[in-house]
Amino acid sequence: MIAAYLECFVQENDTESQPYDVVSGLCGALDLQGTIDCGDGAEQASKDFGGMNSLAPLAFVHPAGAGDVASVVRAAANLNLTAAARGNGHSINGQAMADRGLVLDMPAMEDHFRVVRTSNDSGYADVSGGALWEDVLKRCVRDYRMAPRSWTDYLSLTVGGTLSNAGVSGQAFRYGPQTSNVTELEVVTGKGETFVCSKAENSELFFSVLGGLGQFGIITRARVLLQQAPDMVRWIRLVYTEFDAFTRDAESLVTRRHESSDDDSFDYVEGFAFMNSDNPADGLPSVPLHPDQIFDPTRLPEEAGSVLYCLELARHYRNSDHPSIVDMGVTRLLEGLGFVEGLEFQVDLGYEEFLLRVKQAEEHAKASGIWDSPHPWLNLFVSKSDIADFDRAVFKKILKDGIGGPMLVYPLLRSKWDASTSVVLPDSEIFYIVALLRFTPAYPKGPSFESLVAQNQEIVQYCTKKGFDFKLYLPHYRSQEEWKRHFGNQWSRFVERKTCFDPMAILAPGQKIFPRIIPKP
Repeated sequence: MIAAYLECFVQENDTESQPYDVVSGLCGALDLQGTIDCGDGAEQASKDFGGMNSLAPLAFVHPAGAGDVASVVRAAANLNLTAAARGNGHSINGQAMADRGLVLDMPAMEDHFRVVRTSNDSGYADVSGGALWEDVLKRCVRDYRMAPRSWTDYLSLTVGGTLSNAGVSGQAFRYGPQTSNVTELEVVTGKGETFVCSKAENSELFFSVLGGLGQFGIITRARVLLQQAPDMVRWIRLVYTEFDAFTRDAESLVTRRHESSDDDSFDYVEGFAFMNSDNPADGLPSVPLHPDQIFDPTRLPEEAGSVLYCLELARHYRNSDHPSIVDMGVTRLLEGLGFVEGLEFQVDLGYEEFLLRVKQAEEHAKASGIWDSPHPWLNLFVSKSDIADFDRAVFKKILKDGIGGPMLVYPLLRSKWDASTSVVLPDSEIFYIVALLRFTPAYPKGPSFESLVAQNQEIVQYCTKKGFDFKLYLPHYRSQEEWKRHFGNQWSRFVERKTCFDPMAILAPGQKIFPRIIPKP
């Protein structure tokens, strides 16, 4: 019965006719608790934040829960279709699209939220895979004074979406990425089977889907580790003119915790490169943390170049902590750092406000129209041994005029990542995330996205030619040969996991890793 209805659905789609009774029949045949949209109603699923791809699905399914997700995957298998889980639509290169397939609207899933305290200062939250991290933050902090340990910078992303990649922000040097901070998952595999998995139960599936780019299963629930939430944050930015001083201090800060107590460490360490210019998007005005603060260029030494660097730090504290104690603690942690004197910016704000800091930038970008422009972003992991050469060739030459948005660069520790997951990393213990987050007006007001994609390709080709130890983060390749090079000696494990959990290659076709396998009649 399912196949009959689906065949009717496909035929109607091919003739560009979408009568309501076909959709109604499909929904009934699948016994869905949720709803289905097609035609114009599915247009949202044909786009993403990157704005450079558009692939129309046959249907946009709004599942009510894991049962609906499993039904859709089984239906895709029966009719030789593909299925893709779509979070909040923030992929860059069409990774969450399914050309003439079925796209699942994961935030439509029923709310699943439960917090359990295991001690006074720790616990976990069971949350839906389609939940937005910003909602998880608000509910945990406001109702329980608890919070997840590891974040992303932008929180309007789904739990399942970031866990399928890694999930990285300034806390990762302490706690690892978000994939290192979950203890249990509920997953629907490419076979349409639903499993609860953890390190102890169905462990191969657990590690496969973490960082698995959606290739092995769809995360419908996650158990996220929590800690006691602080009340306040001291947010700090320090300016550097020399890359070696910037990296030396950054690496010192992210490794300091291993040698001393929590009281001698910042809670968040990031950094970025910026232009020695008056451009408000990526120049000197982008550094101060408050409108009352001014970047005084006369503080820069005469030999300062066209590219500068900024360490971004945060220190948590409680309302009960006396301001003088907070000041003394921050001053002690800043001792010995080689930033430019007089180019230090600090501000105090609530913990929730700090974690939602990108929301304000989002609102400004939407108001200006730049949010809806194409976003040819590039994210890489670059080994410590190659990051200085990367700076000389990329920041100082290829990107010498800036990118109109943040150019993040800060160190991470490989030992904080679980090698059993599907994420691939550079070989060195210390490696850097480089995130080129372009925000430029759409052509012709700004450069064409094709030219910016070409610039990204130039950067990747340079790294490859020079033999850098690097990996793309949130990777995007067009051929399986490129994917093989990306995974290196982990490729065989990746293929084995695909064979085990999604043998017909139904899931996440937008990644362009495996072609859909059509069974012989």
